[in-house]
Amino acid sequence: MLKSKSFAKKDRKGNVVTVVREHYLRDDIWCCVRGCRTCQHVDPILANPPSMKSSIIPMNHFVLPDTNVLYHQIDLMEHPAFKDMIIAQTVLQELRHRSMPVYNRIRALMNDPSRRIYLFSNEHHRETYVEREKDESDNDRNDRAIRRATAWYISHIQPIPSTGGRLTVVLLTDDVASRTKAVNEGLSAFSVSEYVESLKEFPELVDMVAGSGDDSAGRDRVVFDEHLSALQISAGLKDGSLIQGVLRSSPHNNVEATIFAVVDGKETSVVLSGRKMLNRAFDGDVVAVGLLPRTKWKSSLSEVAIEDDDETLLEENVETAMDIDKPALISTEDATPTGKVVGIIKRNWRPYCGSVDPATVNQLASTSAAQSLLLHPMDRRIPRIRFRTRQASALVGKRIVVAVDTWNKESRYPSGHFVKVLGDVGDRSTETDMVLLEHEVPFAPFTQQVLKCLPPEGESYQIAESEILKRRDFRPLDICSIDPPGCTDIDDALHCQTLPNGNYSVGVHIADVSHFVKEGNAMDAEAAVRGTTVYLVDKRIDMLPALLGTNLCSLRSNVDRLAFSCIWEMTSEAEIVNVEFTKSVIRSKASLTYEEAQARVDDSRQNDSITVGIRNLNKLAKILRRRRVDGGALTLASPEVRFRLERDTNDPVDVEMKELKETNALVEEFMLLANISVAKKIFQHFPDSAMLRRHPAPPSSNFDSLKKAISESFGLSLDTSSSLSLAQSLDKAVVPGDSYLNTLLRILTTRCMMQAVYFCSGTMAEPEFWHYGLAAPIYTHFTSPIRRYADVIVHRELAAAVGQGGTTSTSTISQGLTDKSKMRDLCENLNHRHRMAQLAGRASVELYTQLYFKGKVFVEHAYVTRILKNGFIALVPSYGIEGIVYTSDLKSNAAILRYDEQANTLSAPEHGVVLRLFSQVKVQITVEERGVAGLRSKLTLRMVEPKVPGMAPEVDGGAVVNNSNKHSKAGTAEGGSEGRGVKRKTR
Repeated sequence: MLKSKSFAKKDRKGNVVTVVREHYLRDDIWCCVRGCRTCQHVDPILANPPSMKSSIIPMNHFVLPDTNVLYHQIDLMEHPAFKDMIIAQTVLQELRHRSMPVYNRIRALMNDPSRRIYLFSNEHHRETYVEREKDESDNDRNDRAIRRATAWYISHIQPIPSTGGRLTVVLLTDDVASRTKAVNEGLSAFSVSEYVESLKEFPELVDMVAGSGDDSAGRDRVVFDEHLSALQISAGLKDGSLIQGVLRSSPHNNVEATIFAVVDGKETSVVLSGRKMLNRAFDGDVVAVGLLPRTKWKSSLSEVAIEDDDETLLEENVETAMDIDKPALISTEDATPTGKVVGIIKRNWRPYCGSVDPATVNQLASTSAAQSLLLHPMDRRIPRIRFRTRQASALVGKRIVVAVDTWNKESRYPSGHFVKVLGDVGDRSTETDMVLLEHEVPFAPFTQQVLKCLPPEGESYQIAESEILKRRDFRPLDICSIDPPGCTDIDDALHCQTLPNGNYSVGVHIADVSHFVKEGNAMDAEAAVRGTTVYLVDKRIDMLPALLGTNLCSLRSNVDRLAFSCIWEMTSEAEIVNVEFTKSVIRSKASLTYEEAQARVDDSRQNDSITVGIRNLNKLAKILRRRRVDGGALTLASPEVRFRLERDTNDPVDVEMKELKETNALVEEFMLLANISVAKKIFQHFPDSAMLRRHPAPPSSNFDSLKKAISESFGLSLDTSSSLSLAQSLDKAVVPGDSYLNTLLRILTTRCMMQAVYFCSGTMAEPEFWHYGLAAPIYTHFTSPIRRYADVIVHRELAAAVGQGGTTSTSTISQGLTDKSKMRDLCENLNHRHRMAQLAGRASVELYTQLYFKGKVFVEHAYVTRILKNGFIALVPSYGIEGIVYTSDLKSNAAILRYDEQANTLSAPEHGVVLRLFSQVKVQITVEERGVAGLRSKLTLRMVEPKVPGMAPEVDGGAVVNNSNKHSKAGTAEGGSEGRGVKRKTR
């Protein structure tokens, strides 16, 4: 059956054209219920009888939720109790329009065969399609379509024989009007709360129902201003009275944040201090901000550090510490703008991990009574969250997950609902899961749909002879890989061969992951979502199944492997004569660690072909590196540590700074060169949709406090006019007698940088492609496709550019690689995943650092890296750790060291103490239990020297002092990670 609709519209040229839309309706759309004799099912999805058992519904039943139920109750729908569900096409289409993340979560449930969820195409069924009536809203029409689908199902399945009685379908909707109409039409319709309370087998579901936020239990004296409407925000942004930005909360203070926006024609940070100025905004929200009068702008960005676990630190004390109403002490032209959130443009709410505040649990209450509790989020930037639960006592001492539903202007805290229990506080597995959840790292096992995309031969896979014939055969070459100890996902290898003309043939060979990960299949989709492999201290979360990552794609020695090779002809001075890209088959002759490769370079007695090749590569790499540095490439540093774990328990038994050898730099140089060469090639072929990577130049204002500090402390200057001048001035910034100071300066310089990001070439002008840290006009990621999805895309683009993409059809290529809009969206996701992976790795290091120091007391030398209003940040070089050292009483805010905003110092003149950036101190390192009933362990630093009464802690006689054999990691911009993905040993 065909229904059509025609209407007239104007095109861009102003011509009136007739548009005809056709809608096909069918009679053969199945119900997919097992046992139905009307529908010709091949493999019915819905079980008979259904698994859902409700005390208010006597019949066996299926559940059909409406759009709002799926949208608001997604955490509930993901509970294993919900099976045998019918999702109407109307609902799924509406959900996709409202929220892609929720839509994707529902699609993932539908792809799980054990959940038995059927998508019913009601919009194409002759008996369930409904026309929109005159003056009917889209929402009302969709609600009617959902009720029609429910009615059809009830009448269709009632004759189906079922064990234990007849079958029916229950409509779940929280829309009172729609529910009333459904009941009047003779349908079974219930609210989510009514239905969940009737599922006696799953009492925990009651806590998971998302509320409306009308709970008044959390309301107190804090009153926020009403947010502006979307129309008011739009008008304010248009006329310039409001500015827009992404809110970034301070890691030291959850009631201070900044946005980066254009003020008076200049990009700058805008500070928002205090809960009322934040006005219910969360970290990561896109907000509309109104600027405060210039008389209230600030002369410093130094935050006030607070202990967010201390409930006694009330709002008025925080605001007093921040001097919110204190006028700027310098001219308003030089002051930092301040503002207030007046509206939320886009929320960034996600599930939050944390622990219940035991003080909010009524131990005398009935075990079945609902209680209003407070969650202490583990992310210190997030405010406490109020939620209701009937299992309050059972949640004490557990790590749990809570989702935020709303934040009323009358409530001090946002309101949410319980999602699930992770495990016991302090359990290492639980704490690791929490790190992954907090950083939105997908870590569920790969689904069967993904695993079906792997070669059916599994580990017995052999490269077909027909595939070898399509490729260059490099198996006779002396190729080797150089990686960290224990690395199993080897995605790059190299060779260097002397040519008859005296030049060198140098090759970088990268695992041909795109041969196995086909565009558009389930494994490709999963890899695109994950974006990157995530490395934790004790394990990694792979982007690809292990069969590929650690076996078939890993360039192990003495086995044939498929590769994508970049081959240069170079002179002895590393001048490139030509470059060639080709798919190949290789057979690595050796899998070396950095130490083993370095030993070969240093041992003059070894002169085999592989060793000679490595020496030649090392010689060329030094020339390439010198040339990059002379061109302005930066050599920065980061205080990264590596833990040595006890083999059986994975307990940290030692911590050491990462040490780089020449062979590290050797590999890095050629990976960088390959990435640059490939970037040029794909941009030439895909000028509008090449996936590239850029590193924006940092604003000069980012360096102001650093330049002032080194000038006042050491008489040194920092020229930030270009990356070259910055690199040269960093090389000159040496203080006799303090070998670590230059490393520290490079660490702090790194923190002044912008984040490097992926981008689509068609979205920016070519001059903006510049990679500041590498001083490269164009750059991409090609060398780590096992662990980065961006590299997989680049492999596909390069294959198409060199005519090895598996197809010669331009139209086929354009569908996957030339869609600028899709490439831009993909880049945004990859940037987010890459950032979250970095933060998850750091959080894992923080977790194991606490485990290492627990029960111990250390005293170590440290450097001041940031001055705050009531404390300072100290970096301990021997362990690469940083923490806040408080210099005021946390409850009374009485200053022990006084803060000078103009000089940016903390001082106690009566004791001869003045602390500024780069000052050296001694700190005591311990792990303390913080918060109510020890909800959070925290690495704590206390200043021991210089001695100030009221600050120096009691030092344990067994303290370990000054492990000076440890060093900080140095490398290219972004910690040396641009050339290749960071590899860590995992067991």
